[in-house]
Amino acid sequence: MTEPQDDTPALAETDPRKLIRIARAGEDARSLTHINLGDRVRALRKAQGWTLEQAARQAGLARSTLSKIENGQMSPTYDGLKKLATGLRIPIPQLFTPPEKAEVTGRMAVTKAGDGESHVTATYEHDLLAGALSRKKMLPYRARVRARSMDEFDGWVRHDGEEFLYVLTGIIQLYTEFYAPVELRRGDSAYYDAAMGHNVISVSPEDATILWVTSLS
Repeated sequence: MTEPQDDTPALAETDPRKLIRIARAGEDARSLTHINLGDRVRALRKAQGWTLEQAARQAGLARSTLSKIENGQMSPTYDGLKKLATGLRIPIPQLFTPPEKAEVTGRMAVTKAGDGESHVTATYEHDLLAGALSRKKMLPYRARVRARSMDEFDGWVRHDGEEFLYVLTGIIQLYTEFYAPVELRRGDSAYYDAAMGHNVISVSPEDATILWVTSLS
């Protein structure tokens, strides 16, 4: 069997990135709403359950300095911002953006068997699930694995996010860039970094079917 070239192929019909692009179509870019730094730092500190002294120790700042920042009496330097972010265990931009609202959206989508949005390729037949929902954080799809050899792929498939697969029927061989091939049967599953090159072939007499879930955020 010819080992596929370890390079990133052009975006092809066989690439799940096409499904990810479809799922993200029409989404608006998230805007950053600037807020009061002192209030934000105080809220983050309290969310950790820390006193001023505990938070200051975590950030490597004087207690009085942190108190002044929270009360709007001092504007921290960039070095101070880095210390704050490190101590609070967040990226610096999150110091200036409000937390996402913890609200119940009540969103729900039901996809009956055979109703998934179909995307047929040379190696897979994908049925996109929950297609009615926009701005999803996960992309679920059922796939029929038609490929029988790695030679049928134009190099590795790789894309952003993490991925989970669960074998529904048949037997598959999961090939990944950094691990030995692994055989998976009905009921077996795998979770992996989708930026790592990966491909799946069916090694059962019939085409195998799997459930794939890809993270979008």
